[in-house]
Amino acid sequence: MAIPKIKKQDIIDALKYIDENGVPFHNQSTKYEIVTEDGKRYPLKYVVDVADHIANGTDISTEGFSAVEAKSYLEGQEFTIETKQQEKFELSVTAESVESTDERFTMDNLSLGDNYKPLDVYFKKANGEMVKRSYSKGERRNSNQTMPRIAFQIFEKQISGMSVEDKESFPICKYNPDSDMIRGIFSSVEEFKKHRNTIEYLTYGYDNGRQFVIYCWNIFSTIIFAQECLKRFGKPGDQFILTYREKDEKETEVAETEAAAQEELVQQFKGYRNPFSSMLIASKNLIFRGAPGTGKSYLAKEIATDIISNGYFDDYTLLTDEQKKQVEFVQFHPSYDYSDFIEGLRPKVNDDGTMGFELQDGIFKKFVARARKNYEDSQKSKETIEKELSVQESMTEFFSGIELGVDSFKTINGNEFTITSVDNKHINISIPGNATVNRLTLNLDEVRRMLESGQKFDKIKDITTFFGKSFATQAYSYDFAIYKAIRAKKSAASKAKAKQEELKKYIFIIDEINRGEISKIFGELFFAIDPGYRGKAGEISTQYANLHSDPDEKFYIPENVYIIGTMNDIDRSVDSFDFAMRRRFRFVELRADERLEMLASLENEELEAEAIRRMAALNKEIAAVEDLNENYQIGASYFLKLKTLDFDQLWTDYLQPLLQEYIRGMYDEEGLMSKFAKAYGYTKPAEGDANETTQDQG
Repeated sequence: MAIPKIKKQDIIDALKYIDENGVPFHNQSTKYEIVTEDGKRYPLKYVVDVADHIANGTDISTEGFSAVEAKSYLEGQEFTIETKQQEKFELSVTAESVESTDERFTMDNLSLGDNYKPLDVYFKKANGEMVKRSYSKGERRNSNQTMPRIAFQIFEKQISGMSVEDKESFPICKYNPDSDMIRGIFSSVEEFKKHRNTIEYLTYGYDNGRQFVIYCWNIFSTIIFAQECLKRFGKPGDQFILTYREKDEKETEVAETEAAAQEELVQQFKGYRNPFSSMLIASKNLIFRGAPGTGKSYLAKEIATDIISNGYFDDYTLLTDEQKKQVEFVQFHPSYDYSDFIEGLRPKVNDDGTMGFELQDGIFKKFVARARKNYEDSQKSKETIEKELSVQESMTEFFSGIELGVDSFKTINGNEFTITSVDNKHINISIPGNATVNRLTLNLDEVRRMLESGQKFDKIKDITTFFGKSFATQAYSYDFAIYKAIRAKKSAASKAKAKQEELKKYIFIIDEINRGEISKIFGELFFAIDPGYRGKAGEISTQYANLHSDPDEKFYIPENVYIIGTMNDIDRSVDSFDFAMRRRFRFVELRADERLEMLASLENEELEAEAIRRMAALNKEIAAVEDLNENYQIGASYFLKLKTLDFDQLWTDYLQPLLQEYIRGMYDEEGLMSKFAKAYGYTKPAEGDANETTQDQG
């Protein structure tokens, strides 16, 4: 894959061509766009391919290169590239009309539905009452099938009461004015296939095993069916509302596979697709508790992805690298402590080869720093951002233009020094003429703040006043010398274009939160983590504040940080979970049968059904034991191991050892295990069978 041989002028000609001829629907951008000075936007890959067509006479096709390659090439040609802000569209279906907020929508071409992905569907009554899809245990996500399913749900009695003839003539889909109307509500897949032999169908179960089966493909393919239901059975003012978006480039690549599998997305709730997402936003801190194997950790990542993508994805792998920086995951354990989580002294090899210690931020403090920077940057004006970008360019240009350890500078007092290294936080200098301290580490941020202030510093006292100090430090003399050197170096006008920072949400996931010693890990953050003390209202000094370059520096958790914890109720360490932390988190229980939708990933309906049956029978037997309760029941994630194991192996290698641990020390352990095995459906092989198995393996 490579960009074709084209020049900058070919790109300019391509933009003119597109202005005159427009962009075909299937070539419209899903991620990146070229933005011209007059504000026009063009799909990045299509521009490159039109340029290739103009320059080399090739057919217009965007298959030969990726969007990332096109983006890199066009940025190299000094074109402005922006990530396209995806839109959510809303389509309303009434008995009289079908309207969408997407201007491109037309009932004359319902095939366009192939390019879109559903986010939410609901039925809105004339009186304003809203009805959501009532999901069964084997169905968890909105999909191309959700609108017809909710139509069946609302009008189930009326449709079931129709005659066979009326059902089989019921209008379903007409893709364009010239195509035939696809008709028919059938009682089984076999009956459906007698009329239309295709996998493009949905089945709706009702009344103890009976079915409705209709044609269904993309999200627009059942609009006519939904509208016909409103015409025949609805009341004036009733409507179906569909929320959808364009498919992401990754999703487009796997569109056929995804459609064939009829992938369904979780229900949207107040702008998000997962109902727990809005719960987290409202509460700030959330802990999922319950039986082992209920998918608590997986759910936490789903929620984080849902929130970070603004309701577009629930699959973490679909997030961009930049979006993944808004999510962090850590697992607590008994030896985890404050220095791992917040900050602590860590070994460091000095420049001269000796060993020393350096204060380093822990995983949570680093994460909060990213969130805090975004939060604070989002509050800045365009002018402030432009000034900061200009200063950053000047500093980068200065430090990259000097020879480390060779180029020398002088303080006001005539002390000569060289800069030996620079990183994101520090400037390390060497002072050969100072017999007492010949090496010093400066705070890079101090120099940056001086430059960004726009003030003119003429003497050290000005710096002391600027930083609000009573006395100057040794470092200020060297800060002042570097400040003057950067100011003296004439830089070209800044080319950076200021853009208002978008306020983002950051999700921190703590798996097995109760397995760590909470007071030791969080320390003084008990206060700052409280939802009522987010922001500067909850700022604190950390334990190692005296070792910071600025000892007066305060730490706080900004408003855009959200925390999800997970814990197993039967874990021995639950009892020691700090009560001060308990009141700072909202606790949500997940029961063993609450996440059965996970088993859909087994991709075998019979296997999934058998797993659910065995799990339910086993959990019923567990709950019947006097000293156990529902917290000891087995969650669905255990049964995901059936992808590589059979039911007997799952029992002997995973479930049996766990259950034996549960009942250790109880009366009649052997009898209880026998009941569990019988409920599960495990039969211990006869001795001869075991011997034969051993011989076969040999």
